[in-house]
Amino acid sequence: MKEIKQIIEAFEQARMGGWKTALATVVHVEGSSYRAPGARMLIREDGLLTSAISGGCLEGDALRKALMVIMQGRPLLVTYNTTDGADEAIGIHLGCNGVIRVLIEPIDPETSIHPIILLKKAVEQKEEVVLVTLFSLENYRDTRQGTRLLVKKGDVLNETAFHLTCKSDHQRLSCFESRMLKDIKKVFEVAQSLFITYQGADQQGTAKEMSATDYQSDPMSDPITAFLEYVKPAISLVIAGAGNDVIPVVQMAGWMGWETTLIDGRPNYAHAGRFSGCQIIVAAPESAYLDEVVGSRSACLLMSHNYDYDKAMLRRLSEYPVTYIGMLGPRKKFERIMRELKAEGVSFSDEQLSGLYGPVGLDIGAETAEEIACSVIAEINMAFSTGTGKPLSTLPGRIHHRDTDILNTVQGISK
Repeated sequence: MKEIKQIIEAFEQARMGGWKTALATVVHVEGSSYRAPGARMLIREDGLLTSAISGGCLEGDALRKALMVIMQGRPLLVTYNTTDGADEAIGIHLGCNGVIRVLIEPIDPETSIHPIILLKKAVEQKEEVVLVTLFSLENYRDTRQGTRLLVKKGDVLNETAFHLTCKSDHQRLSCFESRMLKDIKKVFEVAQSLFITYQGADQQGTAKEMSATDYQSDPMSDPITAFLEYVKPAISLVIAGAGNDVIPVVQMAGWMGWETTLIDGRPNYAHAGRFSGCQIIVAAPESAYLDEVVGSRSACLLMSHNYDYDKAMLRRLSEYPVTYIGMLGPRKKFERIMRELKAEGVSFSDEQLSGLYGPVGLDIGAETAEEIACSVIAEINMAFSTGTGKPLSTLPGRIHHRDTDILNTVQGISK
């Protein structure tokens, strides 16, 4: 999510400066790659790049092709193949053995709906969304390609998912909508991105089998592949405490792009002069308003160094479906608080108990405040991913546990 925010900011600066831009998106990967599908980069016509689509090896070529896309005003699918020696120079630098497909699309700020607007909408949502990006394996210059739709979970359940379709492409994309709807529902069900290839359609928008001659005479009937990207909202980090050791935690959370809320009853500690870039609530645990800051995508840290304050905050958090709650301090403190809360009638569900971490953090030998912050941030990131916290050198097989691993198992024609 932080990457998307940076791209949005860079686009606004480019727009105000009168610079034309293009958006490069990794839409498909076979084999090994530095970045997964969904990685994005904004290219400005003067050569300024924001974010990255690889470890630095594809960016130069992508820049050259993006300038052509900006000049021609048409999207382009670029394939980098490091498996057969065709892109040997690139492959050597990448150290990878895979096929990476990158969609480069021009951004027209004068249109009412364009890819950056959809990215803005994704950032604004406090729930998961699906971004639909179309690309063609049949025609790398297919004008249907691009970031086309944003779908909220509530919308797809009510079958009103396509309200953000690009108006200029609505006619040519409408034939896919009914078939795409059930696939988007599947994305929300499995909470993972999917690739689905859709067959062409006739002029009335109904699916039909096409011959090779038909494809040549009517390129709009070519198959089109949809990257149905499952996008989760940014992690919301809630910290009880405003001591000096919280400062590096807030800083690192900012680098991660997380939304941080600080809660403490001491106004001389909890203020913007010490903690910039986060929401600050000066209140006791009993009176702190948590409904808008605590949810299923929340991680909560109890770092007040005050036994009663941490205990009272943990009692409040028992009312919320929090994914992660970590308590700073010795194990005996955590166990004592849990025993006392149980005796007072406070209960946690099995799911909540699985997300309780006391003492907080990964075992990296942390001593200083900065080292502890690194340990804590790493554990939170692990809790919201499929990571194990083990050294990558000890893991067999692939080192990346990406949500998009499921993609290769569901490709095919959706009917």
